Amino acid sequence: MPAMRELILGGARSGKSLLAEQRARDSGLKVTYLATAQALDGEMARRVAHHRARRPADWGCVEETLHLPQRLRELAAPDTCLLVDCLTLWLSNLLFAGQAATQAEAGDAIDCPLFREQTAALIDTLPQLPGHVILVSNEVGWGIVPMHPVSRLFADEQGRLNQRVAAVCDQVTLVAAGLPLSLKTPPPAA
Repeated sequence: MPAMRELILGGARSGKSLLAEQRARDSGLKVTYLATAQALDGEMARRVAHHRARRPADWGCVEETLHLPQRLRELAAPDTCLLVDCLTLWLSNLLFAGQAATQAEAGDAIDCPLFREQTAALIDTLPQLPGHVILVSNEVGWGIVPMHPVSRLFADEQGRLNQRVAAVCDQVTLVAAGLPLSLKTPPPAA
């Protein structure tokens, strides 16, 4: 099976994770779920538990909150489907692990090497990976411009990251109300 990189976008509770999980099951490959969430409060712990409960027991699960490109390189294989859920939480982790959020809050120019290095590494890494990689991300750009500087920074960077990832993926799907809309499809096999 040729390598495949797929991005699934959608709003909150759009059905994007369910679609990603279905596509991972349908791949016929060994599946490893890469979780980027940090259960820092009770509400997030419940979300994580919900996602865990609906995944098949034979799927592997790896938590990676910051160094996603490196972990993808370690785990990718021709017989494996890697499901990353989600880029949105990964981006948030990067912005808060570095100084970007603090700088935005203070009104300063943003200089966050961790964020810059990791997002660039993801874009460089994706085209090189064997197997099937499915990335889930939130589409956050359809609302009003947020009032808070950190929220504006996040919305801007999420939009930029989604564009960059979509450019290097073979397939891009937008999910709304549980319905997938194909935005980019792989070229037909020769």
